[in-house]
Amino acid sequence: MKTSQKFNIDFDYNELHHDAPKAVQAPLIGLTGNFSDNKFSLLPGYYTSILKAGAVPVILPPTEDADILISFLNRIDGLLFTGGADINPLFFQEEPIRELQDINPYRDRQELLLARLAADRQIPILGICRGVQVLNAAFGGSLYQDIHSQMEGTRIKHSQQLDRSFASHTIEIEPGSLLEKIMGCNHAAVNSFHHQAVREAAPGFRVSARAKDGVIEAIESTEGKSILGVQWHPECFILNGDESMMPLFHWLTHEAKSFAKAKELHSRILTLDSHCDTPMFFHENIHFESRDPRIKVDLHKMNEGRQDATIMVAYLPQKECTEEALRQATAQADSLLDQIEEITVAHPESVGIAYTPADLYRLKREGRKAIMLGIENGYAIGNDLHNVERFRRRGVVYMTLCHNGNNNICGSARYNDVNLGLTSFGEQVVREMNRTGMMIDLSHSGERSFYDVLQASSQPVVCSHSSCRALCDHPRNLTDDQLRAIAAKGGVVQVCLYGGFLRSGQPATLSDAIAHLNHMVQVMGIEHVGIGSDFDGDGGIIGCNDSSELINFTRRLLEERYGEEDIRLIWGGNFLRVMEEIQNGKKH
Repeated sequence: MKTSQKFNIDFDYNELHHDAPKAVQAPLIGLTGNFSDNKFSLLPGYYTSILKAGAVPVILPPTEDADILISFLNRIDGLLFTGGADINPLFFQEEPIRELQDINPYRDRQELLLARLAADRQIPILGICRGVQVLNAAFGGSLYQDIHSQMEGTRIKHSQQLDRSFASHTIEIEPGSLLEKIMGCNHAAVNSFHHQAVREAAPGFRVSARAKDGVIEAIESTEGKSILGVQWHPECFILNGDESMMPLFHWLTHEAKSFAKAKELHSRILTLDSHCDTPMFFHENIHFESRDPRIKVDLHKMNEGRQDATIMVAYLPQKECTEEALRQATAQADSLLDQIEEITVAHPESVGIAYTPADLYRLKREGRKAIMLGIENGYAIGNDLHNVERFRRRGVVYMTLCHNGNNNICGSARYNDVNLGLTSFGEQVVREMNRTGMMIDLSHSGERSFYDVLQASSQPVVCSHSSCRALCDHPRNLTDDQLRAIAAKGGVVQVCLYGGFLRSGQPATLSDAIAHLNHMVQVMGIEHVGIGSDFDGDGGIIGCNDSSELINFTRRLLEERYGEEDIRLIWGGNFLRVMEEIQNGKKH
């Protein structure tokens, strides 16, 4: 009897094996589903649309176990919240009204938690119908339990009896919105199956579409996150051969691919942020081991953003230079360095102090985060040159020569009316830093000081957190001539994520930081640039506001078509090359 090719198992297996390498490249999209009457279900439009967009759907059954949810999120590249029953109004601090319909107690708590956890990890998210309401409620927005009884005016029909795969009303899309970019239009025909809806968009979101009667039909992130929610059911259209809504699923798949590639890259390269001021908050009894909302760098955020290492500085504001004030400054620097070390002693399984580039790579292999020690403001050494070697011996890898205001070492970029340069004591400090293997950081130094130090130093110098004067005219930024001078000396400049150094007159975004980085690369070359966030010292911009969002920088670098080796250099490779040269006493 001849076997039909349709049921030839060997044939099917061989074809599958042949196509497997292509399938590996597809991102994993997690989907929530319905659970009721002891049955778990997912309508076919969701997974059909995801598959057609080139991704692999993975279904998450209902659970409130945070460890399971985090494990799930660590494995997926994108997340889709599907439609379903009403959200219990108790979750957004309201009592139920008479018109409230069925709620699903198995989904609400799980999905509200899942939304926050996924956003913290920068996972791309698409919410559909109930999903957009979950997103809005999870981040502090308000909902209408029933638009027909709670909204003013006359409503159009928002729960069609027409087949789900056909449109029943139209929406207006906001000009300039992400949704407009995705759909390529500002007017669309959609379907509708709801009576709950977004009342006011949550903080960090904007309304991007409305129905003719004013009902909010879409919201999207204003914080640079890949998060979008729509009130209609775009997944239904493909079941009728209508691909008009596929751009939404292509967007989610594209964002998921970008996220997956960045994650994989971070697993292979070391990511070092060359400047954070988190010790400024130690007096508030911060909890570095948890996700502390008071600080931008902690273990949770570093894990979420897949950041390996940071240089924490003992920052000292510039005060008077009396003998007593100088002694207090030195004592304060020691105290702050002690407190940084105490963090690692308290959590040795998660974080360690790194003194050399080799230590950083070892800690990454061990699965631990790394902290390096720095000093911001040479005011810390007082008038005692021996403090340079003493701080170096306790692990300080660099010292910023000054801060805002002149000190005994040099003149500052700010509050330097006398145009002070490098002092005679400063020349001794530079030589001693060269001798002991401590990096010289010229961020905050005035232009005269800058060139004096370049002439006096036998080693390359760095700017741990500075940006470009050509793009933003701020005295703390570097001119193109200064950028070229540092490159000629073999040093590096780390683009700063403080908004005031990136653009004037309006909030800075990740795009602005990328523009500064691109300019540095053009002027200096790829071997002389990096990233110094200045987190917890006023650093933080839209799209890259804390350590959890640093992976967004990598995603943008990939979009800018930087290769893996370039990104490795940017994410600390250049800075560590200079550090190793200086620590080993190599002459430039």
